[in-house]
Amino acid sequence: MNFFLRHKKTILLALADITACVISCMCVYFFLLFMTEAEFGLKITLNVHDVLVHSTLLTCCIILGLRLCGVYANIWRYASAGDFLQCICGAVLGLGVYYVILVAAHMDFSDIFILISALLCTCAIIILRIAYTYMYAKITNSDVKNGKRTMIVGAGEACNKVVMEMGRSNRYMPIVIIDDDPTKVGRKIHGIPVGGTVSDIPKLAEKLKIKTILFAIPSCTPEEKKKILNICSETVCEVKVVPQLQDIITNGELLDQAKNINIDDLLGRDVVKFDDFSVQQLVKGKVCLVTGGGGSIGSELCRQIAKYEPKKLVIVDIYENNAYDIQQELLAKHKNLDLDVRIASVRDYDKIHELFNVFRPELVYHAAAHKHVPLMETSPEEAVKNNIAGTYNMASLANEFKVKKFVLVSTDKAVNPTNVMGATKRCCEMIVQYFSQVTKFTEFVAVRFGNVLGSNGSVIPLFEKQLSSGGPLTVTHPDIIRYFMTIPEAVSLILQAGTLAHGGEIFVLDMGDPVKIVTLAENLIRLHGKEPYKDIKIEFTGLRPGEKLFEELLMSEEGLKETVNKKIFIGQQIEIDEKSFIESIEKIKNIADQNNSDDVVEELRKIVPTFNHVVLNK
Repeated sequence: MNFFLRHKKTILLALADITACVISCMCVYFFLLFMTEAEFGLKITLNVHDVLVHSTLLTCCIILGLRLCGVYANIWRYASAGDFLQCICGAVLGLGVYYVILVAAHMDFSDIFILISALLCTCAIIILRIAYTYMYAKITNSDVKNGKRTMIVGAGEACNKVVMEMGRSNRYMPIVIIDDDPTKVGRKIHGIPVGGTVSDIPKLAEKLKIKTILFAIPSCTPEEKKKILNICSETVCEVKVVPQLQDIITNGELLDQAKNINIDDLLGRDVVKFDDFSVQQLVKGKVCLVTGGGGSIGSELCRQIAKYEPKKLVIVDIYENNAYDIQQELLAKHKNLDLDVRIASVRDYDKIHELFNVFRPELVYHAAAHKHVPLMETSPEEAVKNNIAGTYNMASLANEFKVKKFVLVSTDKAVNPTNVMGATKRCCEMIVQYFSQVTKFTEFVAVRFGNVLGSNGSVIPLFEKQLSSGGPLTVTHPDIIRYFMTIPEAVSLILQAGTLAHGGEIFVLDMGDPVKIVTLAENLIRLHGKEPYKDIKIEFTGLRPGEKLFEELLMSEEGLKETVNKKIFIGQQIEIDEKSFIESIEKIKNIADQNNSDDVVEELRKIVPTFNHVVLNK
């Protein structure tokens, strides 16, 4: 009884196949008995007893052939062409077994009856499954009209699978397919017409009342994706994207894997590739220390360093929650990683000195910093204490303990800064360049990049949060533009800079064209199926204190030099007056300790000649 319950569907299907085969053989018998002589002038003598014996034997052989070919292991409501081919193979195998039995038992029977019966049995078995698949789809999708009216972009293999899955789902109703291949326009995939090319998306979406656009071209280039998604964003449809081809192969239901479009898909450039081998050669077997290791950049630094097999990884962070999170993540993923996490502030010279003395790091990645522009405008002394004094502590100790390489994480806001945060980061770069001039052992470098997508405090998480609460999305100015890169790109640049460093360089990544923030906001709204300014408002709040409309990556006097990686450039070192610079650093540290905001800003102007402080609504 338990066996029957466990294999109920297989047994029922086998019984249905047996019934279909028996009926097919009987139909052939009556056809040959009554029709052949009248129609074709043939006289075929068939004995009823022999027909029953051979029909039973043939049926058993066909069922055996189907079983051996794995037909009964298939889930037939998800049948494909390959499954039906299995049925044919099983029937042919069964026919072969039948003839082997005939020869072995020295039996003789009508070849015409056997061949026609086998052919009709095969057709009946396939028709039975087609009918089941069709009826299942009809029954389970009786409410398919309630599904979202969907346009599919791309008439390739991903589209084929998507349409098949939609036939088994009541979430989406495929209405039209879009493809830029003109030979496909006017044709159909599973009954769904290819209605036009990419340029027709807005017109067809409005005409056909499309609610969802499913982007089903996983293998297209970033430039092509940006172009198509920009056209999709002209509609008010929700936009989803299927995963990469390798994910389609290795995972299950494709519709379940379709995700909302990532805003970085609209940046329209390839992810910059770096030389993993050279980074591994640098990191493997070394003691690496990362400050700010719990932050968005610092934590990704730790993740990437961990995979290159360092001798030891030391994480330093003042915020224990973030430090704990990255600690647990790394311990779970890298069982053999020698990891040490310390709660400490880079402001605390004595504490950092103790850590250098205990761990003797060979590579130092300094990511700890205050980076929030408006907050640092109201607390400039804190920016000096953490960014300038903290960097000076780290760099001087790196020099004292003969660290092999010291890499500072900087920002494009350090170029011709208009805010306190940018000015302090420019001062940090100058500290690095100063120590590069005076050191005999350590290679000091800085890495400068633009806005990092998804990092703490960046614009995209803010937009997503505002969108989830119904808006409005806040943009400071309609003309503000920014360079963007992903967190893995930013961190890979930091690691790559260490391999290219000789001392004093500022490394800059080619991040393509800058992006208008209001355009990002509008596209993000459209790609969630809403209309900007109508369904979700965009409010312009005015430039914040110290904010400028555009960022620069290099100062004019730094120049630009290519590296072996064509996407990484070097700004050459500017000579630092060693004596006056150190005096200025000590002075501004003392002023900051007295918490005198106005004097801090004034001293920053003296240290950073390019600092053009813009104060708005302070």
